Amino acid sequence: MGNTDSKLNFRKAVIQLTTKTQPVEATDDAFWDQFWADTATTVQDVFALVPAAEIRAVREESPSNLATLCYKAVEKLVQAAESGCPSEKEKQIVLNCSRMLTRILPYIFEDQDWRGFFWSTVPGAGRAVTDEMDDDGARPLAESLLLAMADLLFCPDFTVNSHRRGPDSVEDMQTIDSCEYIWEAGVGFAQSPPLNYIHDLNRTELLRLLLTCFSEAMYLPPSSDNTILNPWVSFFCSTENRHALPLFTSLVNVVCAYDPVGYGIPYNHLLFSDYREQLVEQAVQILIVTLEHDGGGLAHRPPSPSSMEDQDSVGPDNLFVNYLSRIHREEDYDFVLKGLARLLVNPLMQTYLPNSTKKIQFHQELLVLFWKLCDFNKKFLFFVLKSSDVLDILVPILFYLNDARADQSRVGLMHIGVFILLLLSGERNFGVRLNKPYSVHVPMDIPVFTGTHADLLIVVFHKIITSGHQRLQPLFDCLLTIVVNVSPYLKSLSMVAANKLLHLLEAFSTNWFLFSASQNHHLVFFLLEAFNNIIQYQFDGNCNLVYAIIRKRNLFHQLANLPSDPASIQKALLRKRKSPDAITGISRTSSQETVSMEGSRPAVPAEPGTLKTSLVAIPAIDKLTEKSQVSEDGTMISVLKMEHSHASHHTPQADHTTQADHTPQAVHGAIVGASDTESVSGRDNEDVFYTEAEMERRRMSSTSSTISCTSQSHWAPTPDWVLSWKCKLPLQTIMRLLQVLVPQVEKICIDKGLTDESEILKFLQHGTLVGLLPVPHPILIRKYQANAGTAMWFRTYMWGVVYLRNVDPPIWYDTDVRLFEIQKM
Repeated sequence: MGNTDSKLNFRKAVIQLTTKTQPVEATDDAFWDQFWADTATTVQDVFALVPAAEIRAVREESPSNLATLCYKAVEKLVQAAESGCPSEKEKQIVLNCSRMLTRILPYIFEDQDWRGFFWSTVPGAGRAVTDEMDDDGARPLAESLLLAMADLLFCPDFTVNSHRRGPDSVEDMQTIDSCEYIWEAGVGFAQSPPLNYIHDLNRTELLRLLLTCFSEAMYLPPSSDNTILNPWVSFFCSTENRHALPLFTSLVNVVCAYDPVGYGIPYNHLLFSDYREQLVEQAVQILIVTLEHDGGGLAHRPPSPSSMEDQDSVGPDNLFVNYLSRIHREEDYDFVLKGLARLLVNPLMQTYLPNSTKKIQFHQELLVLFWKLCDFNKKFLFFVLKSSDVLDILVPILFYLNDARADQSRVGLMHIGVFILLLLSGERNFGVRLNKPYSVHVPMDIPVFTGTHADLLIVVFHKIITSGHQRLQPLFDCLLTIVVNVSPYLKSLSMVAANKLLHLLEAFSTNWFLFSASQNHHLVFFLLEAFNNIIQYQFDGNCNLVYAIIRKRNLFHQLANLPSDPASIQKALLRKRKSPDAITGISRTSSQETVSMEGSRPAVPAEPGTLKTSLVAIPAIDKLTEKSQVSEDGTMISVLKMEHSHASHHTPQADHTTQADHTPQAVHGAIVGASDTESVSGRDNEDVFYTEAEMERRRMSSTSSTISCTSQSHWAPTPDWVLSWKCKLPLQTIMRLLQVLVPQVEKICIDKGLTDESEILKFLQHGTLVGLLPVPHPILIRKYQANAGTAMWFRTYMWGVVYLRNVDPPIWYDTDVRLFEIQKM
């Protein structure tokens, strides 16, 4: 009964706040204490008892009351941090103040006039700061709040055990050897702290408020200006926060030490609440948000010993990024990598008892964290790639890509997975690791095959292209770039994977598809480059691919003889598809390919009513990557914007548009006939900063010109355009291979009356083309390069994930978010 009375009293206080016409004095403690002193409300209660309309009403009609409420709540948190929360009542006040601020802050951020409120100092707020600050005046309210929360996260018997508290000062940058602090266990990275559910719950509440403080970024429109930093994140990750190091290491430890399976007791997650999962989810979200701000890129570069003195004098822009970039002990790398791999593979686990194992849902945040680790700490990236452990990350990523390919609400997940693989594929070791046999067989609805992880990658990519939704079209260039990057190192593709690659070439090289959009021919160049790499550098082990090329030799002859006269172009564009399954049915060479892996389920679209957040467009592949040439000793030399392969036929870019916008039948049919999608790259630089809806508005009013002095939506293929890239198709190596091998294979078949392809494969396996092929071309790798476009994409994606994942309570739901648009499927 007492709890009901408590909620009733709390509700009455909220009504009083909204109905009082006169400002309530800050000294009226009896009134303000009603919000936190004697209430036993949960965060869900606070969200239910403080409606959005009433917060906005106070903001508009009684602004001084809202201001005082915020000041008093922060004041209580600062006092609690200074006293150390010795009593249960003080601990309850901290939780209640945290919940109230979590509820109110989004409504302060959504109003431009209020956004600077927490960064101002107001007379009478001096009690909310420490004594040493009084000489220079009060701290801004935001700083007081952030410092108080940092202290409270290491408060004995509240958020940590009483035997351990965080260090009194941030260590000297030069002496940091590793991550030495952890919540509740003052030991190294690889130790899991003892569980204390009350401490976990209290930390979770404070981290939720911290994440809400950082969320001001959601209320600003997308901007190409990377120098505009989130002031909340900048201050929290600065040297002003004496707990920056222990907080960073505690967050990393909590995430990487978490084991959702625990002791493996079936259905244990149904019998007991896992409070640690809530903490881990908040921790990983705090990490990715704080690591998004690197102070204009300066922290990207870990300091060298010779520059340490300069580093000390200047100081790091973001301590979290700095600490992440400086982790260097192999045991720490191993701990982090194994922890992330364990969590990423968790949703893939199968047991004989259905639904008996707990499955986590925060894999998107984990992928962003892994991306940040690889991006900021190149030594970690090299550690990941130097052993087969990278495959423990690859397999779950491919699972997520395959699983999400038909769901438009998960297009962001598709992008982050592909970006990670693009980053990894820029390193030689990744291609080498892909040759390891694939024997795990996670439940994916892809053809059963016997082969390597390279086969798995190609089969999944084929599935994404041929049975994904149309919004994945801009990713085709990225997918094929990954294949090209790894192709020089693939020792033996399976017949299934070889047929999938030839099927993609068949789909992308049809005349009507090549002539449907100005960028479509790039996909053919990528595939031809991949075939050339394998033939020139890995011919000996790839008899399956060579046989598939011989069987489909007409594709290469058709490309060499591609018509370019106006009549043929028009005829190709007018060609209608005869059967909806004409292309997807091609290349079924064996019944084995129709069998999916055990336990697999086909990808399904989003449930009706699913919320999704919009994303800004990604840059074209030539903006996403920079070319590097592999020299004879294996080192990479950066290649300046040279003409090579498909890049040499880039036409001046038109306004970014998807062909589906203006010829839906042509392109959608083209690849659902050929592979269910269509590739579009080649955006204007400026377009990467607009949401899809804004780009549509811009397209409608666009009057900019292209080659033919019309907008892209009126683009039409011309004979000159076809000839400009047709003459550069890299067909010489394949044509020479066919010229040599086809007569030999035909002769064997005639002489021996062969109908069994295994004999032909045996012949190809022991054959050689040494001295018969053109001189091997240099290996060209397209390495991912950071740019303003992808930085903006990551910001919108990351905050979109945070927005959608925080539904209990729904912190930002129904507030005026401007970084992205929220759409219902």
